[in-house]
Amino acid sequence: MKDIRIKDLPSFVRVTDLSDILFNFVVSETQNCLRSSTIIINTFEELEGETLDTLRANNPNIYSIGPIHMLGRHFPEKEKGFKASGSSLWKSDPECIKWLSKWEPCSVLYINYGSITVMTNHHLKEFAWGIANSKLPFLWILRPDVAMGEETSTLPQEFLDEVKDKGYITSWCSQDEVLAHPSVGGFLTHCGWNSTLETISYGVPTICWPFFAEQQTNCRYLCKSWKIGMEINHDVKRDDITEIVMEMMKREKGKEMRHKCLEWKKKAAYTTDLGGYSYNNFHKLIRDVLHQNAI
Repeated sequence: MKDIRIKDLPSFVRVTDLSDILFNFVVSETQNCLRSSTIIINTFEELEGETLDTLRANNPNIYSIGPIHMLGRHFPEKEKGFKASGSSLWKSDPECIKWLSKWEPCSVLYINYGSITVMTNHHLKEFAWGIANSKLPFLWILRPDVAMGEETSTLPQEFLDEVKDKGYITSWCSQDEVLAHPSVGGFLTHCGWNSTLETISYGVPTICWPFFAEQQTNCRYLCKSWKIGMEINHDVKRDDITEIVMEMMKREKGKEMRHKCLEWKKKAAYTTDLGGYSYNNFHKLIRDVLHQNAI
């Protein structure tokens, strides 16, 4: 993993106490992976080929089958009532998709911190005013529990008045549909792996605010290796948010990233298409599993 800094390593292994429970769990699971007959990873060769090759030096039986959500487009939805579905158990707001259709291509900032990331009330307000001060349209997925220690996350009324004509705030959405919508031009994300693969698959550049686990590592790759992301300082300041949003949505650097994103989008589509590397790996995996069960 080239150019990785200590701050880019997953939070569970950045510890000073070697008796830390999560650290030892990760060490144990890593050793189990190396002893396993097969490892299945939701990634694709063009994205992480060098790392996958390093892993194969210890265990050659690695199936890269990602982005796995893209394989769903091959499922026969009309046969026997089968329908491919996402992993979310929360109810999505379908009206936000209609709202997106009001805007010009690549003009809307999509904001979603995932299902478990939390922040202080202070940071929530800094995000809010930084976004408002950009004067750009945005779709914000704001979970009720996103603010630490608060049963319900609330935004100042003056903020809501300021953005009433440009902002849409709701508790959850169908992320696939949002990222696929032509009006979405940027994604402010916590850099969870599902969100990372989805934004790559749909060709949307990222503004990164990683929180914990492997999110810092994903952020480093998005910004430095794949060159489709910009990182926000963890201590959020509204002026910094406004500046980076404008850079992503309106300026040359953002345009360059959107162009790079389209290249990654094509690679993700190709590898999961009929005869692609991930498609073939998935087919081989199913065949091998059925063969083992038949023995």
